[in-house]
Amino acid sequence: MMDVRYPAKVSEDPAGGFCVQFIDLNEAFTEGDTLEEALFNAAEVLTLTLEGRLSEGMDVPDPSQGVKGGHYIAPDAKTQGVLLLRAARGDRTLAQLARAMDTSWPQAKRLEDPRHWPSLKTLDKAARVLGKRLVLSIE
Repeated sequence: MMDVRYPAKVSEDPAGGFCVQFIDLNEAFTEGDTLEEALFNAAEVLTLTLEGRLSEGMDVPDPSQGVKGGHYIAPDAKTQGVLLLRAARGDRTLAQLARAMDTSWPQAKRLEDPRHWPSLKTLDKAARVLGKRLVLSIE
């Protein structure tokens, strides 16, 4: 089971507030007046950073695990879905996924577009043809 929460280091700013820097994504950092605000902002920055990387075909690293003192932060649900599906697809091509789902290549490609909201039914079907199970969680 892949975890798509990314670790971030949170530090208290001597001038006030908190700074957040993602360990795996150097360009992803933010701040907030309170810890709660900084972590909320971090989830938004993480989502935007991952969306940008995905849209531009850039590498998206797997999240580091076991970072001591790290705050593990999740991107939005759409981006989580894209990352999980890409991981489950592995070396299979989008064309192979489309054939297995009995759909078109553009439809399969949309499953990996973080701006697209696929239905749960479609995500479940994609997971099943990839030999996985769709599991939802609310935190």
